[in-house]
Amino acid sequence: MKQANHEGEERHAALLNNAAAIRAICSAVEGTLGPKGLDTMLVGPRGDVLVTNDGATILEKMDVTHPAARMLVQVARSQQEQIGDGTTTATVLAGALVAEGVSQVTKGVPVAKVVQGMQEGIRFAAERMLARSRSVGGPDDPILYRIAYVAGRENGDIAELVVDAARLLGGARLAEESFRFAELVVSHERQGNEVWPGLLLEQRPFQAHQFEAELGGSSVLVLYDALEPEKLEEEALVTEAGFQTFMKMKERFADHLRKLLALNVRLVALDRGADPEAEQFCADHGIMLLQRVPKRELERLCEHTGARPARRSALAKPERELAAYAGRCGSLAYDGRIRRVRVAGGAGKPTATVLVGASTREVVGERARIARDAAAAVQAAIRGGYLPGGGSVEMAVAHELERYRETVTGLEAFGVEAVAHALRKPLAQIAQNAGFNPLEKVEAVKAAQLAERSDRHGIDCDTGHVADCLARGVMDPTRVKVHALRAAGEVAAAVLRIHTVIKMKSDE
Repeated sequence: MKQANHEGEERHAALLNNAAAIRAICSAVEGTLGPKGLDTMLVGPRGDVLVTNDGATILEKMDVTHPAARMLVQVARSQQEQIGDGTTTATVLAGALVAEGVSQVTKGVPVAKVVQGMQEGIRFAAERMLARSRSVGGPDDPILYRIAYVAGRENGDIAELVVDAARLLGGARLAEESFRFAELVVSHERQGNEVWPGLLLEQRPFQAHQFEAELGGSSVLVLYDALEPEKLEEEALVTEAGFQTFMKMKERFADHLRKLLALNVRLVALDRGADPEAEQFCADHGIMLLQRVPKRELERLCEHTGARPARRSALAKPERELAAYAGRCGSLAYDGRIRRVRVAGGAGKPTATVLVGASTREVVGERARIARDAAAAVQAAIRGGYLPGGGSVEMAVAHELERYRETVTGLEAFGVEAVAHALRKPLAQIAQNAGFNPLEKVEAVKAAQLAERSDRHGIDCDTGHVADCLARGVMDPTRVKVHALRAAGEVAAAVLRIHTVIKMKSDE
């Protein structure tokens, strides 16, 4: 018997090693799940400390060397990039799927059959979640506050900020697939919270002090270029003809700058630098000049003001043609307190910026991460609806999956069973983090859901009693849950399929 066990361990050595690495990563983040989840302290090589409850930040900052563990980190990264929230849930589900899959494989079920069954189970579970989804009635729906409150780790002030900003943006804007609400969250220490109905650009203009008073309606010009005259080879400058050409180029550039006045341009934003002559011209004529602005901020500026990005050569066009590239804004000013440029009243798409403040750099960084999670959750709910939170809907789907398993013939049924067991992990972990017996609470919720034929029942983390999650305002976006399940399934299947680990030779 011992010989057989030893042979099994050798045959599954790579799988067991990878599963142990996955388990180690999961243990670092699963303690943060739920309203009673605790924080994690990350310590850098130079003694710098980061305390956070955000799963994405923990996984991003961890020093991970094991290849299988890195695959799990990629799941969290995918969840963060695609949805912006739910990284801890995705990680916990992936760890549970791997653990349940390994359990089936070590019992003798072929890996291929387990993986195939898991994929079928995840497909079924995702479909059932989508079928149970409830829709949101737009940015004014009071449900959004509860979604922001849960995703924002019960920070009511942050939830209010996010919902107020969502109303300013509007449902159509939030529904755009290319738009990321979470990117509009900024932070600054020693400042109060604020929702600004426009953009806050993290740039200091040339001669910033003269723009602290608000400017009225102005034109905006965005150049994906430098604001400088054309270049001339140094060898050409030593000749008389070359010098004359250089002077003509300078004159043309001065004419180009004067066009800015004719078009009432009061803001010029560049992705490169500016010539000293251009800097002085803008300062003399009250034109705010922003240099080396990140491309993403230039894109947002164009979206809000209606400006069309242009190259430097566009300045040579007649004024009427150049005017077609200019955008408009209702107000413009530099706020020296937060060292950002305020732009509002744009002629393009509506926007809003959530400014989160706190007393220290460490605290404000964590509050900004919380606000981004809340913003991402609100946007995901508007796009795809919401479900009961707290692991309750996963419990209901797990029961449906068990019934579905009875219809599956062959060894694939063991893979379906593994998914059903893994879906109970979020509620079990939430109960454990709250200080209760996870097995007891899982069975209590299961019995309540079967008796009521409902997917709303979960655990009250204060009392441990079974509670109606929707009545308590505990809900999560559907897209967060579905994407987390699918991403977790992908990495679990990839890990379970690994039979051998071989070190590659160096390319050198």
